[in-house]
Amino acid sequence: MYAQIVFPLPFRNSFTYSVPRLLEKDVKIGTRVVVPFGRRVLTGFIIALSESIDESSSGLADKSKIKSIRDILDDQPIFDSKMLEFYRWMSDYYLCSLGEALKTIVPYGTDVESKRKIVSDTEICRSLLAGEKNKNSLKAKILSALAEKELINISYLQKIIKNKNVYSILRDLEDAGAITILNEIADAKVRVKKARYVRIALPREAIYDLMPEIERAAPKQMLILLELLSSAEDKPAAEILKKTGSSSSALNGLVSKGIVEIYEKEIERTFKENYAEEMKDIVLSVNQRKAVEELKKSNGKFDVFLLYGVTGSGKTQVYIEIADEVVKSGKNVIILVPEISLTPQITTRFYNKFNDKIAVFHSRMSLGERYDTWRGILSGKYSIVIGPRSALFVPLKNLGLIVVDEEHDQSYKQSDMTPKYNARDAAVMLAKFNDCPVVLGSATPSIESMYNAQSGKYKLIELPERIDNAKLPEIKLVDVTIEKKKKKIEGIFSNLLLDEIGKRLEKKENVIILQNRRGFATQVYCDDCGEVITCTDCTVSMVHHISKNILQCHYCGNSMPVPKACPVCGSVSLKFFGTGTQRVEDELAFYFPNAKIERVDSDSISRKGALSEILNDFRNGRIDILVGTQMLSKGLDFSNVTLVGVVSAETSLWIPDFRADERTFQLLTQVSGRAGRSDKKGEVIIQTQNSKNFIFRKVIDNDYYGFYNEELELRRKGEYPPFTRIALVEIKDKNERRARAAANDFHKYLAMHKKTINISPPNEAIIYKIKGFYRYQILARSFRNQDPAGRLLRSAIFDALTEFNRLSRHKNITLIVDIDPQSIL
Repeated sequence: MYAQIVFPLPFRNSFTYSVPRLLEKDVKIGTRVVVPFGRRVLTGFIIALSESIDESSSGLADKSKIKSIRDILDDQPIFDSKMLEFYRWMSDYYLCSLGEALKTIVPYGTDVESKRKIVSDTEICRSLLAGEKNKNSLKAKILSALAEKELINISYLQKIIKNKNVYSILRDLEDAGAITILNEIADAKVRVKKARYVRIALPREAIYDLMPEIERAAPKQMLILLELLSSAEDKPAAEILKKTGSSSSALNGLVSKGIVEIYEKEIERTFKENYAEEMKDIVLSVNQRKAVEELKKSNGKFDVFLLYGVTGSGKTQVYIEIADEVVKSGKNVIILVPEISLTPQITTRFYNKFNDKIAVFHSRMSLGERYDTWRGILSGKYSIVIGPRSALFVPLKNLGLIVVDEEHDQSYKQSDMTPKYNARDAAVMLAKFNDCPVVLGSATPSIESMYNAQSGKYKLIELPERIDNAKLPEIKLVDVTIEKKKKKIEGIFSNLLLDEIGKRLEKKENVIILQNRRGFATQVYCDDCGEVITCTDCTVSMVHHISKNILQCHYCGNSMPVPKACPVCGSVSLKFFGTGTQRVEDELAFYFPNAKIERVDSDSISRKGALSEILNDFRNGRIDILVGTQMLSKGLDFSNVTLVGVVSAETSLWIPDFRADERTFQLLTQVSGRAGRSDKKGEVIIQTQNSKNFIFRKVIDNDYYGFYNEELELRRKGEYPPFTRIALVEIKDKNERRARAAANDFHKYLAMHKKTINISPPNEAIIYKIKGFYRYQILARSFRNQDPAGRLLRSAIFDALTEFNRLSRHKNITLIVDIDPQSIL
């Protein structure tokens, strides 16, 4: 038997391996296997099986040279033929390998692979280094590193010498006896957890007869016996020994007498959400009932619904009702939320309805919790999975519904790793392959989704009113520039906002303050020479974090102590400019010393469970004011919040990106919607230096359609989505000249398709340098009326990639293709 295997590597072809007879009964399409790959050992995915191979097509002249599978990692397939077709679509659409697409299924830490290490003879390495004439040569750099350490990973060596082309030199050094290269197999980082359990091995009557003798001869054994007899359930050995103060020898004595026995039992690691809400009896509004009935009309078949409901209109309850129908029919549901910050509330509400049928799946869980939850999903234990974008790829069978909550949110876009998918768009395709409906919900739908709804591609369902007779909040705009002239600004706050905060605190009502920047000050600059302190590896300013008194880069993570003087001119006249969440928190504490204030941003909630604790305290009145970034704008529903303040509303408008207006409108509308979600009147105060922008008028009037129509016309004129398909090609390297030359070469190959696609010349990225890499970008687009599915665009890029990769001079250049980018920064 032979298997076709793909790997999570940038190779688009599969590889043939033979299946040992001992493994033939266990090997299946959709399972992961451990195989040799070159000099390494890797985990791959089986995508096909056959009893013979076509030697002419496989390029294998001798079957004896085909390598064998070493091991099988999965007891059952983790994807079937239907899911394989979906991952083939992902591979084709996002221009990645099938193996890279399939890797999204598997939780981190479950793969097996080899790690290559170098054992060096430091004396020989020093001797060879002394004989090198050119001390700056690649060989000299390698020898210098090997002369310092006896044991080093090849990957670490490549990192410290900043070059990947080390293998030919290492082979020469191995032949010279200076080093030995070892292959060590690294097992999976996470495994099934087991614990020793104890159970009684004899009938209780027999034990009662033995007890007088045991009590006389071994009192510690008697304590263990009494503990076991006090419960009908088996107990962990460690728990029994701790509770009775006994030693292992006492327990082993009972085992040797045949009175008890010890066995291993699997321990399931489950994620517990600390946030909790009481279950309420909910009566659907007229609009909610209409929405549920409209969703039912799909009859479980593929359809795409855009659920556009104002903030507080009860979209979550609509999800719960339709999910209940699906689960009762025997099918399963995936609920996607944009960020982990949304999971506490929505998860609790689903738990209240579905209890243990719910699985939560996200990156804040431990490796063990994610692995055990993933295995539970695979085994069919759960009916509903809730989580951010990665939850879309869980191995949930018999799918009957996918919900994408806050479908407009850019967090659904995977921007850090390959494939660079958009979970919202992938959810639509996954639903299509599973022939089930998908619901895209938002109070501020993306321009693309609303365009699809208006053109009839999606079905539009509206929830135009808030539930429980709640009214949309009154929104006031404060022009900071004018207020400063009137001397009505205190620090970063207008007098109006401070007065309104004070009134809410007197009434024991809650306040949310948004500032979409972390840290204390966003820039540190010299008042004498004008120098702004920037990151050494990125062309961005360092942000001041007052809690640790450091400057930190939010792109690469580099940090440094706050300098006492300007690094350029030596002046001590350093100024801190800009406002982050730490400064907002600090000033609020000054103006309202008796208020309990908490900050919610990625710095403050890094500890597991921290967000749930904060939200619990906020709901229960132990926190008065929440200060945070855009995390606070998403899905939080607290009836006692009557005031929302926005400190610097124009921050995202300044970003030179075609989605800047859309993101600003969405952010302000969403965060405004946190106020007045009960019978208490809500108010929103937005501070800005750019009050004449049309965005603010649309936010104040809660005029989504007015914003949509104006933005759509701007997109039409600018030739941006939804009228075009776009792809962003980024070429980067630590050598500026090499990056520029590679960008020009790729543009030359892409220009061969200029009759079918529109191509921009290579330009320096707006943030020109990140993590030491110089970045060039090429924006390619095709018009949707000529290329509705983007095939012409992807085909042109694929052809250019093929030609570009043939050039050996660009072997180590990093080239990234982002289909449907959320940002062109």
